[in-house]
Amino acid sequence: MDNHYPKILIIDDERGLRLGTERLLTRKGYSVATAENGKNGITKGLEQDFDLVLIDLKMPDIDGLEVLREIKTSKPSTVCFIATAYASYDTAIEATRLGAFNYILKPFTPEELIHQIEKGYRQRKLLLEAETLRQEREKNLLEIAHEKSRLNTIIESISSGVLLINKDGKVVYFNRACLNKLHFEKLDIEDYILDKLPSEISELVQKLFSDGSTQKSYTTEVEVLEDGELIIEATCSPVPHPDGSFAGVVVVLKNITGLKKIEQLKSQFVSMVAHELKTPLAAVLGYLDILVDKSIEIPQEKRIEYLSRSDIRLKGSLELVNDLLDISRMEMNTKQREIADVVLVDIVNQALELQELEIRKKNIIVEKSIPIDLPSLHIDRDEAIKIINNLVSNAVKYNKEDGKIIINASSDNNNIKITIEDTGIGLNEKDLEKLFHQFFRAKNKYTRAISGTGLGLSIVKRLVEANHGKINVESVFSEGTKFTIHFPFK
Repeated sequence: MDNHYPKILIIDDERGLRLGTERLLTRKGYSVATAENGKNGITKGLEQDFDLVLIDLKMPDIDGLEVLREIKTSKPSTVCFIATAYASYDTAIEATRLGAFNYILKPFTPEELIHQIEKGYRQRKLLLEAETLRQEREKNLLEIAHEKSRLNTIIESISSGVLLINKDGKVVYFNRACLNKLHFEKLDIEDYILDKLPSEISELVQKLFSDGSTQKSYTTEVEVLEDGELIIEATCSPVPHPDGSFAGVVVVLKNITGLKKIEQLKSQFVSMVAHELKTPLAAVLGYLDILVDKSIEIPQEKRIEYLSRSDIRLKGSLELVNDLLDISRMEMNTKQREIADVVLVDIVNQALELQELEIRKKNIIVEKSIPIDLPSLHIDRDEAIKIINNLVSNAVKYNKEDGKIIINASSDNNNIKITIEDTGIGLNEKDLEKLFHQFFRAKNKYTRAISGTGLGLSIVKRLVEANHGKINVESVFSEGTKFTIHFPFK
């Protein structure tokens, strides 16, 4: 770093994490202050000029994004991190929009934290230098390109592409990021650039040339590589001479591929949900139309069959809605969690009891090995039940006749390990990679008659990770699947 000891503010309502992080950073030579909630964090963050601020996303009094907004509004050059175990697409976009430098995912290791802090402090120094240099005015645009100055260093270090074009349509300045954003292999100062730029950008630059105004800016989106592999946002703004006359155009290029993919995922998600609900509801409506039509004589057996089919389809739709509500609650962190000591064997026995009828139908053998002295899980009981129920249900649902389910648990110095293994239909490698994706269901000759929403394992993964655990899966097609969960000791 340098001889200056960076000042860091930690805003987190978890006392242990707050104090532990403070001790770690203090030993590394940083000057550290802490705040136990959002309100105190805002007060301290505005009273002093901190280099870096670590903000917990979820706090009981004020949301971390609101704290971020308050601090960045008054202290725009302060580098802020959002620390959370519940990262989502929406919060990531909103935090970035409000000026967060990066996410720090909990739980983090000391090495990960120090690495992020060092990156953040380098950014802080660049912002302070940029603030100073922003007040310097250049008389000649061509001098910028050839000047070995700190401004050149700063522009080269930023992720956005910068391209400066004079009134003749020639390149005056560009940084390396500009080449990446435009997918150019090479560019030289004083090259005529208008015929090389994507047509959307070139048209905006020429429009500014013809206007001659120093007040207007234009923005467009450009697909640089096909199939959405690289999409950029280009903002074209006029550059004035010191006397206010038109000198040229600066084009700022940002990579928005990630944001576009998020938008696409949202669109696909809505479409998928609509499809999953439309099919069963349309079927139920068809049955009801027949049943209420007095002109159609329907035998009692058929009436019962139609009502039974409607019942099955509506229950499936209700299951989908409940799964979607669970995901929504996890995304918004609105569910009240009660962390307590939970005995694993009780949860497993309860899950097996729920599946007892199906286990008997398929003549499945269940082998269970859970030590009497196994430490309790420190977890929300409802979440533990949902995790085990989902995995046991899948082990039964996707098993074969006369199959086997093996449930084991063990512990070491750091973790409780739980394995749930079946001798069922298994998965091929391609399906295995998508197993925890929302709405994913393996499609093969064995699964055609098996119902499900494709959300269960996605929810399981979220719940495991929300409790600082890890889950992985091993599977061989037509031989079986094995899920392994590790939960840390409290």
